[in-house]
Amino acid sequence: MTSAPDMTGRTLLQVIPKLKGGGAERTTLEVGAAFVRAGGTSLVVSSGGGMVEELEQGGSEHIAMPVESKNPLLLAQNARDLADLVKERGVNIIHARSRAPAWSAFFAARRTGTPFVTTYHGTYGAKTAIKRRYNSVMVRGDAVIANSAFTAQHVRKQYEGLPYFDGSRMVTIPRGADLERFDPASVGEERIRPFSLRFGEGFKVVMPGRFTGWKGQGVLIEAARLFREERPDVPLRVLMAGRMDEKPDYVDGLRRRIAEAGLQGVVELMPATDDVPALLAASDVVVSASTDPEAFGRVAIEASAMGKPVIATAHGGSLETVLDGETGYLVPPGDAEALAKALGKLHALGAEGRRAMGERGTQHAGQKFTIEAMTTSTLLVYERLLGQKG
Repeated sequence: MTSAPDMTGRTLLQVIPKLKGGGAERTTLEVGAAFVRAGGTSLVVSSGGGMVEELEQGGSEHIAMPVESKNPLLLAQNARDLADLVKERGVNIIHARSRAPAWSAFFAARRTGTPFVTTYHGTYGAKTAIKRRYNSVMVRGDAVIANSAFTAQHVRKQYEGLPYFDGSRMVTIPRGADLERFDPASVGEERIRPFSLRFGEGFKVVMPGRFTGWKGQGVLIEAARLFREERPDVPLRVLMAGRMDEKPDYVDGLRRRIAEAGLQGVVELMPATDDVPALLAASDVVVSASTDPEAFGRVAIEASAMGKPVIATAHGGSLETVLDGETGYLVPPGDAEALAKALGKLHALGAEGRRAMGERGTQHAGQKFTIEAMTTSTLLVYERLLGQKG
C-alpha cells in the first residue's frame, strides 16, 4: 500500500456540524489522527459533542463554533470567523463534511485562497431547484470526495453539465473500517458475555443502526415473524441496537409492532453500545435492512471484519461492500419475505458454513476497506492540491 505523504509544517482544518457519533464524524477523527501521524497539525471545528475527547486523544485540536446552524446570518458570521482562524493558524487545507458548515468554509476558503475539499458522506435529496442549489456547495470543492462509487454516480447524475460542477475534481475514496478495533482476536470473552446473555440460546441476529424508518427495523420485525412461521422449531433471537432518544415515537411504534406480531422475547430493542465489536461477535448474522440506499454502509464492513455473514439490501453502497452469496446475501429493499428467506439460508448453513462465509468477508474487508487505505488516499488528495497551489 502507498505510504502517507509527509505533512510536516502543514495545517488541516476539518469542519463538521457536531461530534456526536456517526460515519462522517468517525472519518473526521480518523483523518485528523492520520494527518498528525504524518507530521501535520489537525484542527476540527464543530459545535461539540461526545467524541471531542476521542478526537483530542488522536492529536487533533477541537475549536467550538456553531457551524451546524443553517441561519444565513450565522453562516456569514461563521465564514468570517473561519477566515480569521485560517489566517491565525496558517491553515493550508480546509475540508468540509456537511452542507451548512461547508458554505461557511467555502467562503472562508475563497477569502483566504486556501484549497477547499468536500466529502459526500451521503446522498442529499434535491427535489427543488433551491434545495439543489443549497446542496451544490458540496461539489464546489477543489477536490470532491465520494465515499462510494454509488455516491459518485449519484453526484454526477445530479450535477453533470452545470457550470459549477467539474467532474475531473471528483475522487472516490471508500469508507474504511477500523480493522484493529473490529478484530475477533482482540475481543475477549469477558466483553462478549453480556451480549451473549442478552441474546440467550438460539439463532442470533443483530441489527445495529439508528432507530429511524429508512433503516428498516420494521422490515426485520416482519421478516422475523415470517421466519418463525416457517421454522417454529428454531429459537430465534433478534437484537436491534441504536440510540433510542432521537425518535422515541418511532421506537414506541416498533415496540407495538413487536407485540402485535407476537414477538416479545424474540425481538428486543436495546440502547446503542460503545462496544459494537463485542455485540457483533456475540451474533450469528448481521442485518442491514435500509429501505433507502446507504451511501456506503459501514455496518456491513464492520460485520465482515468481525467474521460475520451479512444480509443487506441490494442498493447503494451495499452493492460494493457485500458480495452476494460469498460474504452474505443481498435482498430487495423493503422485502420482508426475501429477508426471511435469507435468514433461513444462513441458518441452514450451520455454524461452520456461516464461519466460512464470514472469513471470506474478513478477507474482502481487509483488501478493500481499511482506515489506512482511506486516510492515505485522503492525504494524497491534500498533497496534490498543495502541490498545485505551490
